[in-house]
Amino acid sequence: MNQTSPTTTPSTTVDALIAAALTGEHGPLPSETVATSVFWVHHGTRLAGGDTTYLNQYVLVRLGDSFGGCAFEAGEIEPSICRDASGAPLDVLLRDAPRPLRIAALDAYLSRVRPHREAAEAGDAEAVVLPTGTPEIRAKARDTAVAGLLETGEGAAVGLIGVVNPLVAAIRERGGRLLPCDFNLRATQWGDPVTDDMHEVLDRADAVVATGMTLSNGSFDVILERCRSRGVPLIVYAQTGSAVARAFLGSGVTALSAEPFPYSQFSVEETVLYRYRAAGDA
Repeated sequence: MNQTSPTTTPSTTVDALIAAALTGEHGPLPSETVATSVFWVHHGTRLAGGDTTYLNQYVLVRLGDSFGGCAFEAGEIEPSICRDASGAPLDVLLRDAPRPLRIAALDAYLSRVRPHREAAEAGDAEAVVLPTGTPEIRAKARDTAVAGLLETGEGAAVGLIGVVNPLVAAIRERGGRLLPCDFNLRATQWGDPVTDDMHEVLDRADAVVATGMTLSNGSFDVILERCRSRGVPLIVYAQTGSAVARAFLGSGVTALSAEPFPYSQFSVEETVLYRYRAAGDA
């Protein structure tokens, strides 16, 4: 895989990226297109052998031949938003919608400007095929691919912001010493305590792995700046805002696992995620 940075100037904050998109810096003016459809998904998952039920809500935007998505906390968005936002001009959603919908709209826009599959065809991303199989098989394959982006040595402290148990296992298999953080979980499947204070993790980590949902809850900019200032590698694993996170490669994000919609948990068939590295990273 060739290593890559974005073709445009790397972004520094999410709001700056939205502002740049609105002025046409990243592609066609958003005011010239509409959100074909907006939809809302709520699902739960409990993997075999685990005692955690993951509850996830997504708002998704279809923009012509692309999709964008963003996970959100329960109660942030109601299903009625599908009626209100479907067919809306994209620039209106980027300016005025609730934050998760703004991220989903931006993700759809950036995915349409440059689909992940085209980045892979150009050699700028590595396509990783997740196998047909059970949720457990597919989750293990996905999270092994994410952990494979870590370039830390044995015993390195790896901050995990957004805890998923198969990813905990995959990081440990690579020799990482886990520093888990999550706003909703208090312990991993193996009983490791999980803090809800990301600053504690960011101060101690030798590398950080963060979920794309940090884009939704507003913590992404803080994580990005802290990793920049400390010179700490930041790996993002993103269903939420996979094309949004890609815009920060070379500007704080050192590697990205991008999983566009439809996400792996919604299929038993083969699906593809895309691994990126910023230019200059091994």
